[in-house]
Amino acid sequence: MGPGGIAAIMTVLAGLNLAAVSWADTATWILQSLVLAGNCVILYSQLTAVSSVQAAFARKGDPELARIDVPVLLKAAEAGFPAWTWTLQNVRHVVVFGASIVTLATLALA
Repeated sequence: MGPGGIAAIMTVLAGLNLAAVSWADTATWILQSLVLAGNCVILYSQLTAVSSVQAAFARKGDPELARIDVPVLLKAAEAGFPAWTWTLQNVRHVVVFGASIVTLATLALA
């Protein structure tokens, strides 16, 4: 399920919470926690990409892979994307972390 599907589900849950549907709080706790955890996994994988790729190449035992300068390879791959994609990625992290914290704090205080 892509970001649009997740956003749609969270929007429906917000509406159910506003309508005071009894089970909406519980569903929001569960799903919002999963969204938060999922974004943590995404961020972790981005921050550890170099070491992950180096470890994967080392496991193969291939001398060709061993000669690859992984940081340079990943930099070259990143350079293939337009600059706005990195801005969009950072905005997404801020929105997901911020909305998750606000949502869970609001539920905790309710």
